[in-house]
Amino acid sequence: MLRFATGLFFLLASATFAADPPIAVAERAQMLAEFTAQLAPLDQAIADGAPGVALYSRRGDRHLFLGQFAKAVADFEKMIALDPTQDAPHWRLGIAYYFTGQFGKSAKQFEKYHAYDGGDRENGIWKFFGDAKVDGLEPARRAMLVYTRFDREPFPALYEMFAGKKTTDALFADLKARKLDDDPKVRFFANYYGGLNEEFLGRRERALTLLHEAVASPWRLTAGGPAYMWQVARLHYEMLAAAKP
Repeated sequence: MLRFATGLFFLLASATFAADPPIAVAERAQMLAEFTAQLAPLDQAIADGAPGVALYSRRGDRHLFLGQFAKAVADFEKMIALDPTQDAPHWRLGIAYYFTGQFGKSAKQFEKYHAYDGGDRENGIWKFFGDAKVDGLEPARRAMLVYTRFDREPFPALYEMFAGKKTTDALFADLKARKLDDDPKVRFFANYYGGLNEEFLGRRERALTLLHEAVASPWRLTAGGPAYMWQVARLHYEMLAAAKP
């Protein structure tokens, strides 16, 4: 299982573990430097008493991308304290809880999100992750959320994979048969979540290979903004690469 750390130093150090990094070292360093530089004006605006929800949201994201997970949790929770309507849809807080090792809180946050949006299987996958960390794989599978509406590709197949109804290899075979594996976005999510499935099953090297492919995906260049889930995949890859087998 992943060992969860909360410091930027950990994440910076982890880049040295990969002989073949999924993105150029210089590109990664510039990206993290930009996120760091973006913190200062947000800190100042918050200190000056500017209206806070949007500021805490943006700062929480930057803390998350920098691996400062406890600070991300604090900012996201502050958003909810200022505006309780932010609670149910706050899937980013669920991810931050997960990275701080607060797995039970993470699962509960995604349950709240499910009540807000009952059609997003990615939310159900993250609830499963939190439950699996707390209760184990099989109980988490039995507690998986039920979906009746179609979700975006490749999430219906991914959900079956985490439910134990198909293997990671069967997932990729299914995408290939349906001619979906050439879509960069579909391939990114398949590699990312396929990698996490392998990690949960204790197959670290296979997990690293798939996560490496996810982080190297060209989708990040066209996704717009900070490509949020690509950043989350990068964090997962770097932590697994840095963790001792």
